[in-house]
Amino acid sequence: MESWSWPPRFAEDYRPSPDEHFWFRRRETMPAGDRDAAILERVREVMRYCWDKAPFYRRKWSEAGVHPDGIRSLEDFERVPVVRKDELRRAQAEHPPFGDYACVEPSEVGHIHGTSGTTGRPTAFGISRGDWRVIANEHARVMWGMGIRPTDMVFIGSFFSLYMGSWGALIGAERLGARAFPFGAGAPGQTRRAVVWLRELRPTVFYGTPSYALHVAETASELGIDVGEFGLRILFFSGEPGASIPSIRGKIERLYGGRVFDSGSMAEISPWMNLGESSAHVGMLCWQDIVYTEVCDPSTFARVPYGGEGTPVYTSLERLSQPMVRLVSGDLTRWEAGPSPCGRTYPYLPKGIYGRIDEMFTVRGENVYPSAIDEVVSALPGYGGEHRILITRAEAMDELTVQIEFDGATRAAGDDAVEALRRRAEGDLRAVLGVGARVVPVAPGTLERTEFKARRVLDDRDLWAKARR
Repeated sequence: MESWSWPPRFAEDYRPSPDEHFWFRRRETMPAGDRDAAILERVREVMRYCWDKAPFYRRKWSEAGVHPDGIRSLEDFERVPVVRKDELRRAQAEHPPFGDYACVEPSEVGHIHGTSGTTGRPTAFGISRGDWRVIANEHARVMWGMGIRPTDMVFIGSFFSLYMGSWGALIGAERLGARAFPFGAGAPGQTRRAVVWLRELRPTVFYGTPSYALHVAETASELGIDVGEFGLRILFFSGEPGASIPSIRGKIERLYGGRVFDSGSMAEISPWMNLGESSAHVGMLCWQDIVYTEVCDPSTFARVPYGGEGTPVYTSLERLSQPMVRLVSGDLTRWEAGPSPCGRTYPYLPKGIYGRIDEMFTVRGENVYPSAIDEVVSALPGYGGEHRILITRAEAMDELTVQIEFDGATRAAGDDAVEALRRRAEGDLRAVLGVGARVVPVAPGTLERTEFKARRVLDDRDLWAKARR
């Protein structure tokens, strides 16, 4: 297998011919059974490394009666206890700054990233210099599979901060040999400047979140500019589910005239492009020789059969600093066995990551995922590009309300058009969700846009419960 060793080593001067479909042909097209055998050996090597270097894993596995030498099959590996994010935060609180799962000395850390800490203690990602190059090399592979080549210019419209998404796209583009345009996002007036730069420099590839791409298009329209004139041929995204939702993907492709690609798993597991679409567009591929992905039952954390739904569980196969062994994501997806029509023999996620188990809410006995509402609303004729989901409780009855911005054409058409949008939305939501939702149309520009991950759900039932006490 090309450049697949432990510890990982890469030939930094290697790059395929531009007309070569694969970055590493053997690794990407080998029979799935052969790859599984190689993954098993690598899993054992990673576990031995973690056992020797990380008290966190040695303690956790000893308590579960697990030892690296006892893992003789990938089925055995399912007995290894999963790691949860709260365990990582606790380990860092007790063993600052990077936790007792770091596996490298702090002096070996070359890049520090992390979570924002808005809902608790932040988690620090201490990435060694060698692992930074691992991320760059493997992201270049996945981006190559999307069709990005050294002749492209990659516009990165995302925050350059603790967030790993922007940096991962940047170093992947650089390693691939493309021209990198790290424009960023978030500063006042920056979206308007992005429109100007996109029009003037005409990059061929855009990276950001789907909601930001739509925000750029809306801003351009306000300036009398058609984003289809930018000449973007590829737009690839991470950070939120939209790129795998057909209506959102279709809207972005119609606006820009380029092809949309979805990617992304978890920052903790970087190279986070271990889930990433290829030119075949069957869904995000699980690049199993980069990060071993298991889609598991969220109760038992045993793998579900192909065709089944579960939560991804990730194991680093090429990281020396803070390696993750069976990190549970809490996301929701369905997987299929592969191969993909592009020739790669990886399993794939036909609908991408379409929700989080902990973001599901129950309304009058029905389980509702925000992504299902997103898909219905974004497909509505007259949808203005933004919405909010409100869950309230009046007395003992849950109420689901969806605020939907209508577009300029609907406003110009008058009250009857707005009312038709409301009725259509309520009917479509009931058909998909199995529960009624009250739809409140609001005028264009009412709801705040985002340059980062869209957060659209407000559940105030807890506030109601507290008020009743």
